[in-house]
Parts: sequence; C-alpha cells; structure tokens
Amino acid sequence: MCRRDAHAQRHREALVPDVLAPDLDLVFCGTAPSPVSYRERAYYANPGNSFWRTLHTVGVLPELLAPKRYAEVLRHGIGLTDLNKTEYGSDHELSPLAMDRDALRAKLRRFRPAAVAFTSKNAGALFFGAKTLAYGRQGQAIVDALDDPVLSVITYFVLSSPSGRARSWWTLQPWEEAAAFVKARREARLSRSLSA
Repeated sequence: MCRRDAHAQRHREALVPDVLAPDLDLVFCGTAPSPVSYRERAYYANPGNSFWRTLHTVGVLPELLAPKRYAEVLRHGIGLTDLNKTEYGSDHELSPLAMDRDALRAKLRRFRPAAVAFTSKNAGALFFGAKTLAYGRQGQAIVDALDDPVLSVITYFVLSSPSGRARSWWTLQPWEEAAAFVKARREARLSRSLSA
C-alpha cells in the first residue's frame, strides 16, 4: 500500500523538494522517495542506497555528500527530482496515477537540462511510456517518440537502481556513461572560458 503525506497533498508540497535550475548538465530522476528518504526529507537517504557513493566514485561529484546535503548538487550542475512527488515507498506500493510524467515533462521544458538520468528502468519506462528499456544512453527512436521539440534535444540515460533492494541487477557501466557525458560538458565549458 502506498503511503501519502496528507499535509503535503493538501498544500501541494513535494515530500522532498526538487533541486532544479536552468541549463543543468544532468538531472537525476527517481520514482518516489523511500520511507527513509521521506523521514529524512533527503534524496537517496537509505544507508543501503549507493546513489551518493556512486556519484562520487564515477566523478560526477568531487566529494562524497551526505544525503542531507542534497541541495549542494546544484553547485556541480546537477539536479534531482522524482516522478511521484506525493507518495513514498517501494515502487510496487506506489499508485500509478501519482507517477506524474506530465509534470516532469513540464519541468524539463522549463529548465532545459542537457541530460536526464533515470535511476531505475521503472522510472525511465514510466516517463517514456515504454515496456522495456536498456540501460545506458537511450537511442534516438525512444527520444523521438516523445514528439516534443524541447524534450527531444535532451539526452536521456537509464541507470541501474542504486537501491539496496536492487543489488542483484546493479551495474556501474550506465552510471559511468552518464558521468562521461557530464565530464565532457564540464571540459567543453572550461575550454570555452579559457579561450574567451
């Protein structure tokens, strides 16, 4: 059974606030906060979740951040959000109707990040309306199916879930692929600033 925060629903507040700004290098998108993330009001706060360690390991973040410091990702051109902003729990507990891909699409149109990385196949499949997706950078056919000129210029990645419950499906490779994209953007920005 999904769990909802009645106060948040009444006041249209997110359980864990979005961390978004214009022109970010990469926005990570999950399905919804876990019970621990809800309680801590922080992204990927369960100690068994490898999200923060992985971001540091692959070089997206120069230091290992504690979940409570999640808003600091903005300084590194990174954003955070979820498809479901009104419920918390495991994916199988969440209401399909609360997975608001239209709201996510509106946020992406507004902020126009260079890339979006879904932190599970389920999150990516819900966004694209696809039954199955491969890990890694998504092909042009999937992106073109969005039929939106703004959304179709964004690069999309599907990552293996960092949740401890999904450890048997874990692979670092798609995370490294997304990190290489971020590093290339950072290097290009540095090169442009040095030549200016």
